Amino acid sequence: MIENSVLDISEEVTNARAENTPIVCLESTVFSKLGLPSPANAKALTRCLSVIRDHGVVPAVTAVIDGRLRLGLKDSELERILDCEEKIAVRDLSYAVARKYSVGVTTVSASLAIVNAAGEKVFCTGGIGGVHRGASETFDISADLYALSRFNVLCVSAGAKVFLDLPKTIEVLESLGVPVLGWNTNTFPAFYLRDSGLPISEVTTASEVIQVLAATSSLGLDHGVLLNVPIPEEAALDSEVIHELIRSSIIELEDKGITGQDVTPFILERLAKETEGASVPANMALLENNASVACTIAKLL
Repeated sequence: MIENSVLDISEEVTNARAENTPIVCLESTVFSKLGLPSPANAKALTRCLSVIRDHGVVPAVTAVIDGRLRLGLKDSELERILDCEEKIAVRDLSYAVARKYSVGVTTVSASLAIVNAAGEKVFCTGGIGGVHRGASETFDISADLYALSRFNVLCVSAGAKVFLDLPKTIEVLESLGVPVLGWNTNTFPAFYLRDSGLPISEVTTASEVIQVLAATSSLGLDHGVLLNVPIPEEAALDSEVIHELIRSSIIELEDKGITGQDVTPFILERLAKETEGASVPANMALLENNASVACTIAKLL
């Protein structure tokens, strides 16, 4: 950490670095009410932290706490993010510090910025944002994609959220020069679904992933690497059902004039309701699976 910066690194993470213990960084939005309904969000947080610790790895959750950017949170601070409804993207970080936000949960883009500033390399999330449908008119493209192109961090994800325009998301990542890898798959996962049908480059070992990350750094490139892990087969949802729900959700979004950062929470909440809660355990399963893969890589790295 740079002295006198706006970033605080927890004692646990600091000790892990000193002892060369592997670290996996996490966003906090997914564990707030904006990501999963209560009490599933608390359960998901507990389970993900346990998976990481069971691997002998130290988890480092990112957030804004008391006007400071944070990497690694105490138990009392983790409690604060569960009920938080203040979502912080990368563009909001400076403002959140200047206004001394009491608590703010960080998205993928903000988390990647914090992880990069701290000098860490392995970050884990559920699913990244991407190009929203109709973006040719709205220009609604997630800051996650640009953050991946700016910060030299490995991002482990279950692909992009299924309700996005996935072909355009892949195209934007290609334009930005971000390597898009598949963990034992050669097609892009789509969050609740294992296969979007879009081809990507397959890797089968942690060593391969690390070689890609190392080659990126050796070339002097500042972008990150996106590693996409399919949701476990037993937890995946029915493709036809999900696509029909998304179609109707998008119509409802347009009718209600919902745009920007409000889109994702709205659709996730509707999917949870319309699938009678089936999307919630699916979300939890992919979070745990991603955390496990991230730990495998962090230990070798």
